[in-house]
Amino acid sequence: MVTLGRDWWTDPDAGHGLLLAPLAVLLAWRKGLVYPSITPREPRTAGQAWVGVAILIGAVLLRYLSGLAAELFTMRLSMLGAAAGLIVFYAGLRQLRHWWLPSILLLLSIPIPDVLLNSLALPLQLQASRIGAWLLESRHVPVSLAGNILQIPGQTFFVTEACSGLRSLTALIALGVLIGGLWLRTPWARIAIVAAAIPFAIAINGVRVFLTGFLAYFVSPSLAEGMMHYTEGWVLFVIAFAALGALGLSLRFLERPTRHVAEKET
Repeated sequence: MVTLGRDWWTDPDAGHGLLLAPLAVLLAWRKGLVYPSITPREPRTAGQAWVGVAILIGAVLLRYLSGLAAELFTMRLSMLGAAAGLIVFYAGLRQLRHWWLPSILLLLSIPIPDVLLNSLALPLQLQASRIGAWLLESRHVPVSLAGNILQIPGQTFFVTEACSGLRSLTALIALGVLIGGLWLRTPWARIAIVAAAIPFAIAINGVRVFLTGFLAYFVSPSLAEGMMHYTEGWVLFVIAFAALGALGLSLRFLERPTRHVAEKET
C-alpha cells in the first residue's frame, strides 16, 4: 500500500489513482451493505465462509509468487483479492456484486505493468502520428512522416511516449466505467460507453499532434513546446471528457424504451 501510494504521487502514468481510489471508497460507503447486519433471517452460510477462505488463500499464494518474481502489479492485485475474500467471508458474494463499481475503479487505480505499458505506448504513438500527419496534410501543411517522427519545413516533431495518449486512455476508460455504473442500466450501453473511450483517446491525441504542427508552422515554433503544448493537451482532454459525458446522456436516453419494456414485462 505504501509503494502504491508513492507511485500515485510521483509517477505521472499512475496519478489517476489519487482520484479513483478515494472515489471507489466513497461509492462503496454510499452503496452500503446489502445486509446491514448478520441476522437469523440472513445468516452467514458455511459455503459463503469457505468461498471467502478460498479467495483469501488464492490471494496469499499470488502475493507469495509475485514476491518471488518481484512483480508489483500482481502484488497489488493480491491485495485487492484479499479484500474481496474478506468481503465474501463476512458478507457473501452478493455484497461483492453490490460493490462491483468500486471494485472496478480500485482495479483501474493500479498502475499498468511496465511491460504492458511499453507494448501499448508505441502503437498509440504511431496512430497519433498518422492522424496528426493526415490532418496537417488536409490543411495544406507539407509534412513527412517516418514512424512517430513528423517533419515540417524548419521543424521536426517526435511523438514521445508521454504524448502517446495512454494517460488519456486510462482516464477516459475510468470515466466510461463510472458513467456506465452511475447513469446506465443495460449491459450494451455500459459496454458501448467504455468501448467509446478508446477511439476518443486516440482521436484527441491525434488532434493534439495536429495542433502542435499547425501552430508551429503558421504562427510560431515556440507554440509547439512548453506551457502552450501542455495547455493544448489539457483543453483537448476536457473536451474529450465532455464528449464522453454527452455520449453517456445519449445512451441513457436510448435506454428508456428498453427499460420501459422490461418494466412492463415484470
